[in-house]
Amino acid sequence: MKRKAGNASQIEELLYQALETEIGGLNIYETAVSCAVNEDLKKEWLEYLEETRTHRRVLLTVFEQLGLDPERQPPGREVVRHIGEALVKAMKMAISAGDANAAQLVATECVVLAETKDHANWALIGAVADQQGGTEAKVLKQAYDAVVTDEEHHLYHTMGWSRELWIEALGFPAVLPPPEEVKQVESAIGASRAEQARGKMLN
Repeated sequence: MKRKAGNASQIEELLYQALETEIGGLNIYETAVSCAVNEDLKKEWLEYLEETRTHRRVLLTVFEQLGLDPERQPPGREVVRHIGEALVKAMKMAISAGDANAAQLVATECVVLAETKDHANWALIGAVADQQGGTEAKVLKQAYDAVVTDEEHHLYHTMGWSRELWIEALGFPAVLPPPEEVKQVESAIGASRAEQARGKMLN
């Protein structure tokens, strides 16, 4: 397939949104950790917090290599920041309500929402790297390869935690840690298979 030059301004927009998602992700994980009652989940999120710090550094390197100003504030970046701040506020509201288990559930949902955007950003960065030619493609491919496995874990494992903690809260038998964690899921297909296997894991 012949490579075609992409929309340069929209590629920049994606990178600014991706950077802001990682910056906001630090606050989201710090707040989520304070909501975690389950020790395994807390440990998991502390690892994700460290990995998010690394992802931010990876993107700052991309900005340096591509000559972009990481301080610039395009409108899309402001929207991403607003959403991240809203998720932190939601978790703090849940904490202040005084039910630790309920706050933990809210935190899992907020992390899933944040990581859905984060995962989408990186999938698109990977798509740009595949479609573009030249230096930009190499820079983006290197960044994508450095973080993609972490991103799969962050989204699919937290989705599993959210589902199983909700099932437990509803009064039914749950698989904890979730099947996604036990099976070290790294893809949507793997996550689907892990969820399907939960019945056997309960027996």
